[in-house]
Amino acid sequence: MQIDISPTRRALMLGTAQAFTAIALAGPVAATETLPRMTVTRDPNCGCCGNWVEHIKSAGFPVDVIQVDDVLPLKTRLGVPEALMSCHTAEIGGYVIEGHVPAEAVKRLLIERPKAIGIAVPGMPVGSPGMEVSGQTPQPYEIAIFSAGKQHVFARYRGLQQV
Repeated sequence: MQIDISPTRRALMLGTAQAFTAIALAGPVAATETLPRMTVTRDPNCGCCGNWVEHIKSAGFPVDVIQVDDVLPLKTRLGVPEALMSCHTAEIGGYVIEGHVPAEAVKRLLIERPKAIGIAVPGMPVGSPGMEVSGQTPQPYEIAIFSAGKQHVFARYRGLQQV
């Protein structure tokens, strides 16, 4: 049995296939467009900050980077508690992201939208995004959520894995 496909039907099938392919390829781009733009302020001499920015970008966040010699005035103005300060500070969707916070925790914050100033990974735990050290086991660490005068645990991680 032979199926005869007219030129009009062939063009329709070809057009449908092309449209499907275009939509499939555009899917990942569309997903990144839904994430808000992040602004990261960091010291230009800090390598781990650059590694964290790459982690965030690879998760689909559009990122603007501002390099300054002293990030402390920004941290103070944004209300980051001294005990939670780390090496870089980001702003996204009305929140502050301090330190080596995994991208998945940032996404969770943006979905849940709690009443808070932001989230932070204090210090520079080995194995957190941007602080990976070859041959060393990632340390467990906590992500704190903070607001004026209050903070508590938002999540616990080891490397990029929530625990």
